[in-house]
Amino acid sequence: MKKILILSDTHGYIDNAIETYARGVDEIWHAGDIGSVEVLQRLQACAPVKAVFGNVDSYDIRVQTQQILVFETEQTRVLLTHIGGYPPKYMPGVVKEIAKHKPHIVVAGHSHILKVMPDKNRNLLYINPGAIGNQGFHKVRTMILLTLDAGHASTSLSNQIRDMRVVEYERD
Repeated sequence: MKKILILSDTHGYIDNAIETYARGVDEIWHAGDIGSVEVLQRLQACAPVKAVFGNVDSYDIRVQTQQILVFETEQTRVLLTHIGGYPPKYMPGVVKEIAKHKPHIVVAGHSHILKVMPDKNRNLLYINPGAIGNQGFHKVRTMILLTLDAGHASTSLSNQIRDMRVVEYERD
């Protein structure tokens, strides 16, 4: 069982509230537009980080991350990217990666719009945690907490994901 913090679009911004949540999880998934190495380092000091770069990320972040990251945790395959689109309007490159890797969860950022929805055609859960940074049009900063539990009696993804909740903050 692992507690996961999913966030995106920090744009170089991190505060004590984000770090408080980050210290209480087993893994952090960052869906790009990290914005500064300091943000990545501060998150890494709290918990292991799986991150991809976004369109605003400079070379120093890009050399530490990937454009698309596929990994498995708690017997759940995850595809993490920044600009991914959403069901059924995924970016063409993401459609190819989904077909190749058959993830159970796709996490994307970029839009600054919080969205969690099943993609029944591809048998996966799509998650966009919105934006937790202070740059952009969003009025509320958001990130997602959830628990993945492969040891749960049922093998369906909907039963392996527990305690999912959105954390919201007003913008500074």
